[in-house]
Amino acid sequence: MRGRCLCRAVAFEVDGPIQACVVCHCESCRRQCSAPMTAYIGVPGGQWRWLGKPPKIFNSSPGVERTFCEHCGTPLSFRSKNMSGVMHFFAAAMEEPETFAPTLHVAFEEKLPWLKLADGLPTRVGPDYTKDPG
Repeated sequence: MRGRCLCRAVAFEVDGPIQACVVCHCESCRRQCSAPMTAYIGVPGGQWRWLGKPPKIFNSSPGVERTFCEHCGTPLSFRSKNMSGVMHFFAAAMEEPETFAPTLHVAFEEKLPWLKLADGLPTRVGPDYTKDPG
């Protein structure tokens, strides 16, 4: 599975399988992508690699890094030390984003009040988004 930025300068490859595809409503993800919510896939360390030019890294908060293309600005991923080395790639950056159907909403307490959802997916609130919604 591959993904890339808008200008194609930065690309990445995922060996899979992915851990999950979730929709995040946290302010940091919304601001990084200028979107009311984002969808991302979780990929364990060692099961992905950058192709071509590596992205720029922005440390958005302690222990959290976000990547983007320095040429076109496309946001590509985030990684948190609190999430066991898992890289989270934005699903929209994948070559075939339609193959990644989300199964969970995270940071739901930060959802914008005007955003109405009727997808029936479970929600997770609080800081630990890695736990199974059980």
